[in-house]
Amino acid sequence: MKIQELTAKIRENYMKNRKEIPMEKLCRFWIQEDLLYSGKGKAMSIVFPTRGCSWSLSKYGGCTMCGYVKDTLLKTPNQEKLKKLFDGVISSCPKEENIAIKIFTSGSFFNSKELPESVRYYILHKLSKLENVSEISVESRPEYIKKEILKECCEILQDKIFEVSIGLESSNDETRIYKINKGFTLKDFENALRKIKSLKKEFNIKTKSYILVKPILMTEEDSIKDSINSAIYAEKVGIDRISFCPATVHAGTLMENLWKWGAYRPPWIWSLVEIINKVRETIEIPAIMDTAGMGSKRGPHNCGRCDSKLKKLIIQSNLDQSPVPEIKCKCKKRWKAEKYGERITASSGIIKYIHLR
Repeated sequence: MKIQELTAKIRENYMKNRKEIPMEKLCRFWIQEDLLYSGKGKAMSIVFPTRGCSWSLSKYGGCTMCGYVKDTLLKTPNQEKLKKLFDGVISSCPKEENIAIKIFTSGSFFNSKELPESVRYYILHKLSKLENVSEISVESRPEYIKKEILKECCEILQDKIFEVSIGLESSNDETRIYKINKGFTLKDFENALRKIKSLKKEFNIKTKSYILVKPILMTEEDSIKDSINSAIYAEKVGIDRISFCPATVHAGTLMENLWKWGAYRPPWIWSLVEIINKVRETIEIPAIMDTAGMGSKRGPHNCGRCDSKLKKLIIQSNLDQSPVPEIKCKCKKRWKAEKYGERITASSGIIKYIHLR
């Protein structure tokens, strides 16, 4: 069965018994220390309910690792309710210090079928009036990035930084298409990037790329190399900063099925340390390593003894952009042995089909 067919089938089966969730329960936010373009500061992350990612809801089934569609409305939301919901959330934004606002819509901020246009501009107008909000970060797939929409957003926000984040995931087309099922090529990515860069002289617009660490059907060693190469590529094409996203096993995904069969393991934290330290030596743009799910069975993990300490060191590395310092743990030898063992047994061909049990 083709990857797209399998991903869609798994998604369909998982979503059959999903009950409707009120938008108030889907909306959440948190405030934490983060690295802003101006340096260390606070960021308010807002998960905002929408209809859900159009790619995930399509006949192609979405990305092989992403289960965020389960936390969406699955229908066109009431625009006035969404505006009131945003008013309630943003009222909790600290007023006394410089802060960045990150908006996650479990899809594309610029797709009006997911987030109605009137709500998009309502959110931006609200944020434009908050003096201490210096940065606004949103996400989008390349196909929804249009120059005229970008310009309208920038005009509303005036001199505030407007960051557009794209899930590049990998600079390798074969990996992105056949292992991640992302549904776009490097050419699509670069076309979207050109539209953003064309506005840089006129507006304070920035770009961020998400890079997935360890997609399915990839060895530990190959995933390390792919992440580093993708970061080098991102800097080369003009991305302003990078966010590495180590794979976490989401429910209702092809990744979860492989994980349950014993055919997939989330990345070792040692691999994340190797990636971030190599990237610190190689590129100049800021790079963050996400720590969500770290230390859990479904997320990046080591033996359990060193996980918490390494997580704290990675968080500090994110803030000051320094290398992660060396620590000792017996499990590092096992990590090295597994990397070597996978090198011997791994398939060198492109896998386009998987048998569904």
